Amino acid sequence: LLLRWRRRRGLWRKVKEARQRQERSLVQMEMAVRRFREQHPSVNMISILSLPLPELSKKLRDGSLPPEHVFYAYVGKALQIATETNCITEYLQESETQLQKAKLTGKLGLLYGVPVSIKDSIDCQGHDSTLGFIKNLNKPAAEDSVVVQVLRRQGAIPFVKTNVPQSLISYDCKNLIFGQTFNPLLYTRSPGGSSGGEGALVGGGGSILGFGTDVGGSLRFPAAFCGICALKPTGNRLSKKGIISGVLGQKAVVAGVGPMAKDVESLALCMRALLCEDMFDLDSTVPPLPFSEEVYSSTQPLRIGYYETDFFTMPSPAMRRAVRETKQLLEDAGHTLVPFELTNVDYMIFNFCVRGMFADGAASFLKSFKGELEKSSMGLLFWLAKSPNWLKTVLSWIAKPFVPRFSGIIRSMRANAVDEVWSLHHEIEEFCHQFITQWKTLNLDVMLCPMLGPALSIGYPGKLSVAVSYTMLYNVLDFPAGVVPVTMVTDEDEEELKGYQGYFRDWWDRTLAKAFCGSVGLPVAVQCVALPWQEELCLRFMKEVETL
Repeated sequence: LLLRWRRRRGLWRKVKEARQRQERSLVQMEMAVRRFREQHPSVNMISILSLPLPELSKKLRDGSLPPEHVFYAYVGKALQIATETNCITEYLQESETQLQKAKLTGKLGLLYGVPVSIKDSIDCQGHDSTLGFIKNLNKPAAEDSVVVQVLRRQGAIPFVKTNVPQSLISYDCKNLIFGQTFNPLLYTRSPGGSSGGEGALVGGGGSILGFGTDVGGSLRFPAAFCGICALKPTGNRLSKKGIISGVLGQKAVVAGVGPMAKDVESLALCMRALLCEDMFDLDSTVPPLPFSEEVYSSTQPLRIGYYETDFFTMPSPAMRRAVRETKQLLEDAGHTLVPFELTNVDYMIFNFCVRGMFADGAASFLKSFKGELEKSSMGLLFWLAKSPNWLKTVLSWIAKPFVPRFSGIIRSMRANAVDEVWSLHHEIEEFCHQFITQWKTLNLDVMLCPMLGPALSIGYPGKLSVAVSYTMLYNVLDFPAGVVPVTMVTDEDEEELKGYQGYFRDWWDRTLAKAFCGSVGLPVAVQCVALPWQEELCLRFMKEVETL
């Protein structure tokens, strides 16, 4: 008991030190901005912050806007958003030195002088990548991840790291070290996750370009919840070297790293900058596919598949309307829209997503929490993970007639033998080929899909893991998928929500209805999807949706 008490005290001490470091970061930011303002009282910070990224980067490159004016404008705004939403975990003070060096070298990359924010789990040399775990504190990364190295070579200035949920296996944004991050549009709402700090910072205007990761919607949830755009590329289009994942070595559900910004043109500029010789040179496992300008700037009418529901998670009235209205606008603009029928999404969720992520009976997941202080937000998941296979089988059988979805999750969390995992991977490959066949039979270019929204109230994402169905499908398939905000929740949507029952009418459906409530004025997005390696086409489609 004494040893355990001492251990706990040691862990709390580490947490306290990390929080003090976070506080010091904000003080350093404040001092840096104050110094700059005293020296340059006439700089119009507001006009700088109002420039879209393509325009800003053009002014930086042609010399009409000094990089330090832009840098300190964003440090000031980021500080304000961090104070309001608790999204920043660390200020990268060396960014001030990099700023001075960039001016001297005179080498103007595509992102010259652009301050960028980085998710906690993406390695930056000399800084922790905690994943919200105390055990990862005071273990600074030995080198930058490849994505950060390429950003620096393109002249970008990584200046802050942002908050994540503990373990990253969540679409909320809370951990014991840095606490809860809030949605900048409404503080009682979750910013989404796991790239929630990024969503809050970019959504609040404190960063013009952010980077996150996505294994089930972790870029797309924060973008949709905070009213911004994001792109989850095909898993290996951008390098993942130096990026820490929630479950190491897991191959069934593919993770991707990607950008978040206020508009689609900014995402395109970012992909243009990243898909360069440096990326392919630093990580030879990334296919050397430069950005295709021809595909992105094409004006050919598109043949677009669409669906309003996946018949697993009933869309909120606003989600359904978002797809309907976007479909109509696209048709009016001369594109062809073709209904696409999704089938067996429940099978995909249980057998590919849950079973794929936790094929070892969740042993790796449990191991990552070993010696940590708090597991309460994952209560049920932990209890299930710790249960032996025979108990999971019995519970699944008992629950099936009453709560079929809960039964499906329990069944999918059994530990698998190696041959069963291989068989699962084979089944996922077959599923992917079937999906592509259905896509090609309809002769589609891209797909318009619902995106979960509006932002759920804080605390709800943890209770609603089943609601990842719309996003996680495209991690299993490993298709590029982007998010574009298209509408806001209306009074009519809110009224219609009163009749929301869901497809299963279980506890999850009732909880989701509550989580959607009281959202008038909050943004709602759609997902834009393309086939693997077609990021440029995906962005072109996103741009079309955004314009319309």
